[in-house]
Amino acid sequence: MDKYKVLLLAGGVGGAKLAEGFSKLSTVQLSILGNIGDDEEFYGLWVSPDIDTMLYTLSEKVNRSQGWGVIGDTYQSQTTMGELGEDTWMKLGDKDLGLHIHRTNRLRKGHRPTEITADLCRSFGLTSQILLPSDDVIQTRIKTQSGWMSFQEYFVGARCEPQVLEVDYTGASQASATPECIKAINDADFIVIAPSNPVLSIQPILAVDTIRQALSGSAKPVLAVSPLIAGKVVKGPADKIMKSLGMKVDAVGVADFYKDICDLLLIDFKDSDCSHEIEALGMAVDCADIFMAEQADKIALAEHIINLGVKMSKEGLSK
Repeated sequence: MDKYKVLLLAGGVGGAKLAEGFSKLSTVQLSILGNIGDDEEFYGLWVSPDIDTMLYTLSEKVNRSQGWGVIGDTYQSQTTMGELGEDTWMKLGDKDLGLHIHRTNRLRKGHRPTEITADLCRSFGLTSQILLPSDDVIQTRIKTQSGWMSFQEYFVGARCEPQVLEVDYTGASQASATPECIKAINDADFIVIAPSNPVLSIQPILAVDTIRQALSGSAKPVLAVSPLIAGKVVKGPADKIMKSLGMKVDAVGVADFYKDICDLLLIDFKDSDCSHEIEALGMAVDCADIFMAEQADKIALAEHIINLGVKMSKEGLSK
């Protein structure tokens, strides 16, 4: 039997967890469209946190206690830099630095970021492919009462404490989607938006206009998984940011955010009372246990999504 081609839009730990679930299914050929809005230069090196978290997770090298970084990593280089007077608020492990050095060297040689990422997938032994929305630089910037800051300055440096007044995706309006990205959208049997932060992990992808147009015009089922359970986020600042930006902090708010591109929102059983409001937005809704505590939960959720996609295709429930 041919495998189902699944394109997963994902960023952060929640996205990596669902990607891991899909990667364990023998019936799925998985492509991941990752978030590059977090990318930034540190210590002279170009760092792609969400892409690297995906690489480490799918290769089973990730530090599972924190959901990112490399298991068993050390920080001797960081200690030395601190002793030499560097501001080391952005913690990068010694093993992690090797990846950043490699990527930066190749970028300086003029290699496409998409090609570098494809080669990294092969080097890490992945059976899934990680795609970038663009080879151009897109950076998420956060406006607070103290002014504008980069995503990493907000997320790591300020520990998500300042109130978010505005979010900008610098470079997105001029960015071109990669041919590989558009082909993956067109070739997919199902398109899935992971339970990632809608504003900080998914919107940097959707901010590339040709990507949003391709998704909204797709005849294939487009499903999103809510990152909220009973109005609370599993991990990260999504609920806090949604509230700051005037969004409803519940499954209805997530549905409203995705209503122009998604056919169905998958929500937790605890949010089933939101179903009618979601349907009023013109979106189908389904309920499941979406909390991914263990490996079996990730696989079960991925299987449920595949079954939903098959059902939607048969019943013509896509746009």
